Amino acid sequence: MQFAGLNLRRCFGLAAGVALCLSGASGAAGLQRIADCALVEDASNDGDSFRVRTPEGDDYMVRLYYVDCPETTVGTETDARRVRDQTAYFGLPSHAETVAFGRLAAARTRELLKEPFMIHTSLASAGGRSAQGRIYAFVRVSDGRDLGEILVAEGLARAFGVRRETPEGVHRSEAEARMRDLELAAAMGRVGAWERSEPERLVELRAESREESRQLQEIGRRVRAAAAPTGDPPDLNSAAFDELLLLPGIGSKRARLIVEHRPYRDFDDLLEIDGIGPATVEKLRRHARLVVEPEVEPEAEPTVEPEQAE
Repeated sequence: MQFAGLNLRRCFGLAAGVALCLSGASGAAGLQRIADCALVEDASNDGDSFRVRTPEGDDYMVRLYYVDCPETTVGTETDARRVRDQTAYFGLPSHAETVAFGRLAAARTRELLKEPFMIHTSLASAGGRSAQGRIYAFVRVSDGRDLGEILVAEGLARAFGVRRETPEGVHRSEAEARMRDLELAAAMGRVGAWERSEPERLVELRAESREESRQLQEIGRRVRAAAAPTGDPPDLNSAAFDELLLLPGIGSKRARLIVEHRPYRDFDDLLEIDGIGPATVEKLRRHARLVVEPEVEPEAEPTVEPEQAE
C-alpha cells in the first residue's frame, strides 16, 4: 500500500501492523524494527530526513533522532532561520557554505544507504511540510552503525533534535551525551563543517543569536505582563489566539494549529503540529505552561435490581 497523498495518521495503525509482522519489537519499549529497507530518491531528501521503502512496499518519510544536518535549500523563511542558526552553531564564514555542507550531508546519507538498512521507529510524528508528514526513527546502515552518529562524527550534522531511549535500551540522557562527545571530537579534529569553522566568528554569531532570543523573550514578557496582571505565562490549553502570538517562534499559522489541536497533556505533544520542532518546544517550555485537566472517570451506572415477580 502506498501512503502518497494520504494523511499519515490514518496509516499509522496499518503501518504498525506491517512493522510488527516484519520483525517484531526491538529492544526499547515501543520501537518497532523494520529490516531490509531501501532509500527512495525524492527531491525533499536531505541528510537527516529522507524517504524509505520497506520490503512490503510501504513508504515512510523518516526523520533521524538526535541530529540535525544543515539545510540543502532556502526556500522559505523557516529554512532561512534554520540556516542562520546552523551557520552560527558551526561558526561558518557564510550561509552559502552552510547550505553546501547540507548538500554534502545529503550525498553522504545517500551513499551510506545504498545497501539495505534497518529502521527502528515508534511511528511518532516528526511534522514536516509534505502531505505525508514524517516519522522519527533510528537508522542502522548495512554494517550496523547508527547513521546519526556517523554524520555527527564526520562533521556533517550537529547533536541537536528530539531524543528518546535507543533501540538498545540506552537512556536518552546517555545517548545525548555520546552524541555531544562525537560532536566535540569532530570539532577538535576539524572534520566536515568544523574544518571551515572560525572560532571568533562562532563566538560572535552565537552571541548575536542569544541576544536576539533575549530581546524577543523580553518583548514577550513585557506584553504578557501588561495583558495579564498575574504575570502567569499563557496556558497552551486555554490561551487566546492573540496571546499565543506573543510566544517565541509562534506566528499566526502555528497559533491557529495550537488552538485546533487542543488539548495537550505534555509539551512534546506539540511536536505533532506541522512546523513546530524541538527547538520551538524548548522555548515554549520556558515561556508557556500547560494546565492539564484531570481525567474524570465516568460514573458507574446505578445497578437496577430486577423487579420481583408478584
